[in-house]
Amino acid sequence: MGESEGPGVVGPPARGLILESRREDRFERSERIAWIDLKKVQAARVLVVGAGALGNEVCKDLALSGFRRFTLVDMDRVVFSNLNRCLFFTEGDARARELKVNAVRRGMLALDSSLEIETHADRIENLPEGLFKEHDLVLGCLDNAAARIHTNGHAYFSGRPYIDGGTLGMVGKVQVVRPPVTPCVQCGMNKTHMAEVSRRYSCTGGGMTFVEAPVAAEVTTTAIVAAVQAREAVKLASGRAEAALDNLWYYDGLKGTAEVLKVARNPGCPVHLSP
Repeated sequence: MGESEGPGVVGPPARGLILESRREDRFERSERIAWIDLKKVQAARVLVVGAGALGNEVCKDLALSGFRRFTLVDMDRVVFSNLNRCLFFTEGDARARELKVNAVRRGMLALDSSLEIETHADRIENLPEGLFKEHDLVLGCLDNAAARIHTNGHAYFSGRPYIDGGTLGMVGKVQVVRPPVTPCVQCGMNKTHMAEVSRRYSCTGGGMTFVEAPVAAEVTTTAIVAAVQAREAVKLASGRAEAALDNLWYYDGLKGTAEVLKVARNPGCPVHLSP
């Protein structure tokens, strides 16, 4: 249009367009999002507790987002009922009863062979407390209250942000715990959660065996909740904690809605009681 750009144009844009695409750069499109600090993301060490449905999706999203250093924890093995919602599990894994952490690690390396992935085929409760301090972020992809309480408490006392996710059928939730700023996961737990924990452990700390009924699980809910967890991880790793969730994000897939519910710090929560 020559020197005249037409009515309403007051000058050149504040930031010029990047027209050339670096097609050989894996993260070129991510770098176009101004607030993402890819160097910090790549340097962060992430502990993912749970390698089931949520763990599969979370690890996939984190790897594709630029995270490179992982520790995966899960004691379980792949079964056929996992296959309707777990990206990295195969029929061969189910037949062989492969460890979930091994299958997830294999799938992540297929996405990016340069990833550093440590695995622990064990309960998080059995691992050293120092494991939490060795990581910058902790993500919970758990399906029971006992492991969730353990992970939440140890991440909090280690001063590490904890991104907790959970699903039940068509509903799901994500909570970001940033010690000492926000309430923790246990602040919002009720008597039902505590009853499950008391069934799992005796008063002496010994294990108890009991049967838990299978719960409903659905792949789109899993994918959405995991995506929110991964997005919050990118924010925190990039130094954008002020933009992270500080309450409970609740998703209802049947209604197609999502909302943020206020979580108050519980003065009686053992995680926040002064020593």
